[in-house]
Formats: sequence, structure tokens, C-alpha cells
Amino acid sequence: MGSSINPIIPVGYDIAWTMVSVLVIALIVVALFSIARTAKRLTSTQALIWVLVTIFVPVLGPVAWLSIGRRSGLAQVQPSTDR
Repeated sequence: MGSSINPIIPVGYDIAWTMVSVLVIALIVVALFSIARTAKRLTSTQALIWVLVTIFVPVLGPVAWLSIGRRSGLAQVQPSTDR
């Protein structure tokens, strides 16, 4: 009666899913901080869309921001080197 071990799901799966959940939450937090730091370079609509995508598309949203969105936000501000 005192045993609370689930015989169907091994402990390793619990640990693995906990680690995956923590990593996904950390990825979302990093992406949201990055969006907040870059928000001055984005329009308010762009920033809102990126925040919503980051929150509601758990892994792909933050990865998309960190790989694509951050570069596009920086590219809008940098002055042109054409003379």
C-alpha cells in the first residue's frame, strides 16, 4: 500500500519527460527575452506575432525566432554599406 511506483511507466520515462519539459520551457523563456531585447527594432505587430508564435508553437516557435526572426530584426536596423 505504501508503494507509489507506477508499474506501467518506468521511472526513466518520468525523468526523461521532466527534462524535456524543462528544456522546452527554458527555450521559450530564452526566446521571449530575446524578443523583448529586440522589440525596439520590430514593429509592435511583428513583436506580438513572434511572442504568440513562441508561446503557442512550443518548440518550433522559439527555434524559428532564434534562427530566423532575430536575424531579420537586426537586418532592418543596420545601415547600408552601399555608397
